[in-house]
Amino acid sequence: MRHVVAIAAVVLGVAAVVYGGVDDSPGLQLIGALLVVSAIAFAVRAARRGT
Repeated sequence: MRHVVAIAAVVLGVAAVVYGGVDDSPGLQLIGALLVVSAIAFAVRAARRGT
């Protein structure tokens, strides 16, 4: 279940980066990039713990 949340967060982050690029909004791009990085870190940490 945690992997589904992480995948959804990555998809949302990528969408924010793309929309921020189209709308010329560097703040939205930064938020999207931070969301992607944190979701990947969360998934890796959960996989290492085995939960």
